Amino acid sequence: MKVLDFPLWLRAAHFFNFLFLSLLVRSGLEILSAHPRLYWNDNCTPGSEWLKFTKKQRPKEGLWTASDEESSFPSGIALPGHENLGLGRHWHFLMDFAWLLTGLLYVLMLFVTPEWQRLIPTSWQIFPEASRALASYATFHIVDTPGAYNALQQLTYAAVIFLLAPFSIATGVAMSPAVAARFPWYIKIFHGRQSARSLHFLALCAFLIFFVGHVAIVAIHGFRRELAMIVLGQTHNPDLKLALVVWLSGLTGIVIIHIVTTILSRRRPHLVQRNTQALTDSLRTLLFGHQVSAQHYSTADISPSFWVNGRPPVEESYLAMAGNQFASYSLEIGGLVRNPLHLSLRELRAMPKQTQITKHCCIQGWSGVAEWSGVSLRHIVGLCQPLPSARYIVFYAFDNKSTSEPHAQGPGYFYGTIRIGLANDPQTMLAYDMNGQPLPVNHGAPLRLRVETQLGFTMVKYIRRIEFLEEYKNIGKGYGGWREDYQYFSQEAGI
Repeated sequence: MKVLDFPLWLRAAHFFNFLFLSLLVRSGLEILSAHPRLYWNDNCTPGSEWLKFTKKQRPKEGLWTASDEESSFPSGIALPGHENLGLGRHWHFLMDFAWLLTGLLYVLMLFVTPEWQRLIPTSWQIFPEASRALASYATFHIVDTPGAYNALQQLTYAAVIFLLAPFSIATGVAMSPAVAARFPWYIKIFHGRQSARSLHFLALCAFLIFFVGHVAIVAIHGFRRELAMIVLGQTHNPDLKLALVVWLSGLTGIVIIHIVTTILSRRRPHLVQRNTQALTDSLRTLLFGHQVSAQHYSTADISPSFWVNGRPPVEESYLAMAGNQFASYSLEIGGLVRNPLHLSLRELRAMPKQTQITKHCCIQGWSGVAEWSGVSLRHIVGLCQPLPSARYIVFYAFDNKSTSEPHAQGPGYFYGTIRIGLANDPQTMLAYDMNGQPLPVNHGAPLRLRVETQLGFTMVKYIRRIEFLEEYKNIGKGYGGWREDYQYFSQEAGI
């Protein structure tokens, strides 16, 4: 093969790949910090994790919630750090799309130019040659192939690009509740959602190991000469001083980008939330927002324990209702509807009952399977008859965060919004039973929403009122929910 200089497009892809992957790693660690435990089972039973990044211990007495599990990773390693899951996810998805676009352009250019010959193995002989190269490096001997990759480099780079990167993407997609609900067979490929999460983490570790090894090989071969090839693409008579200047400038730029993204996230969180959502939410809705749940788990799949997220209301009015088994409960349904409704729990139970066993996917990372019974939201929609202008459904809760969780990031009553189209999913329901028993207080009694293609935070608990409306910008801070307002989550929750 003729020795060629490395083209500009390849060098640019190398730079952007490092930039986007470094941001993906930091934002991924922020997501991990929300539930810093990894499992090989989808039940997430406390104590069954194979790896954890927290010293917190579940107390024997009192309520211990999934939120109590969250750890504060410093901004030096996580983006943005300090228990900011919402913005960590925004940055992660933005970098996902940027990294994917870079990779697609790279692969396209690879095969429309002769550059593929330098990377793609064309003979089985590469395996024994790679073994010999590895033995040479192990004995501190350089394997030099000017203008080309040696067999070990070629095999490793090809594996990272065509095996590790797709594997990382595939395991990431398996964590989408929309994909898990619509295609339950897909997550079975990875032995469940939590196994996919663990494998996704191991893929991250593999990228980090590759990075360390890649840098080590560069240093062994002669840092300045290799740097000139990477930065300037020159394989003959490289300008070492220019290469060093360009490399330091690029590295400085990457560091500045990391600093700016961190500072902006910490000081102007809603600005980051709005702008990242503007770039990613339409794509996320297109890819993950129109799925219909096809989950049908068995009673044997029901989790022996089911994490609680958030503490129940403590207002006297709610506690009084709970004391009489919610006999005085009345659900108000209004807004842009032809037939406003007031329904007691008894009236809701008298409606056609629906039962389903489904997987709950929390935004923090944990999951669990439970049996839910209630009334289909489609049935409620049919009774109240929304006007054509109704585009969203808002669910207001009894849960006043100012009293139930006074140390939470925001005050006021909890609420959440879903697109009205999600009500058409046959498995979207208002649940009043869990695992064959009346819904426990800790899990949202007397009534909670189930939207099986969405993350758990959208499934409002302790529902007191439902409103159909055209736009949610005038409710709360205008982001579509309490967690969107104060924890910077996205209203699009299919992944």
